[in-house]
Amino acid sequence: MKFLAWDETLFRNPEVFDPDYLPEEYLHREPQLSRLAANLSPATRGAAPVHTLCLGPPGTGKTTAVKLVLKELEEYQQVVPVYVNCQIINTKQQVFIRIFEQVVGFSPPSFGTPFQKIYYKIMNKVVEEKKVLVVALDDINMLLDDKIMNEVLYAILKAHEEVEGVKVGVIGVATDMKLSAKLDERVGSIFHYDEVMFPLYGRDEIEDILRKRIELGFYPGVVTEEAFQKIVDLTNESGDLRLGIYLLKLSGIEAERRGSRKLEVQDVENVCGKSRIIYLKKSIGALNEFERELLEIIYRSDDLQTGELYELLSGKHKLGYTKFYEMVEKLENLRLIDLIYAPTGRKGRTRIIMKRYDPELLLEALKTL
Repeated sequence: MKFLAWDETLFRNPEVFDPDYLPEEYLHREPQLSRLAANLSPATRGAAPVHTLCLGPPGTGKTTAVKLVLKELEEYQQVVPVYVNCQIINTKQQVFIRIFEQVVGFSPPSFGTPFQKIYYKIMNKVVEEKKVLVVALDDINMLLDDKIMNEVLYAILKAHEEVEGVKVGVIGVATDMKLSAKLDERVGSIFHYDEVMFPLYGRDEIEDILRKRIELGFYPGVVTEEAFQKIVDLTNESGDLRLGIYLLKLSGIEAERRGSRKLEVQDVENVCGKSRIIYLKKSIGALNEFERELLEIIYRSDDLQTGELYELLSGKHKLGYTKFYEMVEKLENLRLIDLIYAPTGRKGRTRIIMKRYDPELLLEALKTL
């Protein structure tokens, strides 16, 4: 076997495997991109765009699609596109500071600036410069709570009534498939949106996308077919394309560490556990302390019915069933658990909570947060 010299690498372009990489050719999401572009096209002509809600499980291409369209909007001087990651920027004040920075061009004072001052400065600037404001709220369901989500949406959607001449568009991105049910009456009456669905990738689609990343990111012949199929299988099993991209990167680094000119199955196997923990930590990071406690109970128990789990948790905390069920659905939306209907006596049905991951792996990820 020939080994790598100290200054050799298997990677043609390692940036292809970075989380924020935007591909020039975005495979298997053409319909979604077309819908997004059509909804936002009025903004390029100085008119208010169609509000859009992008829904789908984690790792199905929602963020990349939105970022690609926002990047195109940057070419139009009459549009101010703003991207907000609500997992990090998760309060009303933080969201509007982010919008302020993009619209005004600098940050407001860190402390003591009233919300109203920030808000009206944004909207007046938009009108003064005759621009259209497009705000993408990624992982909007990860704002601190539903109340804040509604406040943020209401403030943006009602801007035209607060400042005459304001034109705004909202792109919401969420893993919560029932997000519309969490909109309060005020928001629901004015948030008229086009819903764009992002389903899970099929195995063939995963294979196409990962082959393209290999073509762009590695030198020819580096990745063995056996190793590649192993990564495709693991990605398909997880339902999260991001895992496959990260596995390619980490496996390539592992092959280089061995001094090999080939990325082989042993490299994938050596990094598989670490990669899964990293992606589990990302999903778990979107949970609050109460939701993490619920997740830990599930993974330390045998398979439970939802009623049994509610009794376990409500024995420790004051908790209504509606709030409890919202928490369970959030865990399902993040693909940390599965909910399976099962028959009960007298033609009834209940839901069984099934673990998606090896309990030892998930509990290890919980422990490291």
